[in-house]
Amino acid sequence: MSASPPPAPSKPEGPVLPEHGHSPEAIARRLGAGPAISYLRDWVYGGIDGAVTTFAIVAGAVGASLSPQVVLILGLANLLADGFSMAAANYAGTRAEIEDYDRLLRVEERHIEATPDGEREEVRQIFAAKGFRGAELEQLVGLISSRREVWIETMMSGEYGLSAVRRNAGAAALSTFAAFVLCGSVPLLPFLADLAGLTLAPAAATGTLLTALTFFAIGSVKSCWSTRGWLGSGLETLVIGMGAAGIAWAVGALLHQLLGTGP
Repeated sequence: MSASPPPAPSKPEGPVLPEHGHSPEAIARRLGAGPAISYLRDWVYGGIDGAVTTFAIVAGAVGASLSPQVVLILGLANLLADGFSMAAANYAGTRAEIEDYDRLLRVEERHIEATPDGEREEVRQIFAAKGFRGAELEQLVGLISSRREVWIETMMSGEYGLSAVRRNAGAAALSTFAAFVLCGSVPLLPFLADLAGLTLAPAAATGTLLTALTFFAIGSVKSCWSTRGWLGSGLETLVIGMGAAGIAWAVGALLHQLLGTGP
């Protein structure tokens, strides 16, 4: 018996609305503004790492039965030092990407000057791989190589897979640091409230709950820029973050038992 064909995918009900206007005026405004530069990955990376590392330190300190004052000192030290370290590393990494793009750009400029026929052949093969053939392909090669900037941009994209859109290294670093401090401060809030006499529940339990909500919120918000659902994305981030915190708590508790640290 032959297998039955899979059911056809269901069509969405009602008309599908585009994300932006497609009138000539709307298109001109959008293209005139240039491509949007996203720092989403810097915010997500900084937020998750800030919450994970700070809560991991807090969990480890609680597992070792350290005092709330010591927990705050360790947490704040991590919040500032590790946040700055991550921002600096992101700045350096983004600068390295920009400098590598500039290096390859100069390589292509030299090659177009020295061996234009070879560079045209590269364009020809790039678009032949995309399915262009015959006179259509030759016309396309001629059009692209007739505009130097378009020619270079085509080579950067087709040969190296690099986009001309430039991320700002300072903005990337600032996004990472801001997200790190903002999300990383959440596990410390109950301990600050405890010292101020405002605690209604144990600081460790409250911090765990707030941090878990922070992990879930980061993942859920991240889904707005992806094709994944908010629930699955939020749960994934929650599992990753709480897993790291659980390891830190277990290590702290084990060292407390072995070394007899703390009260």
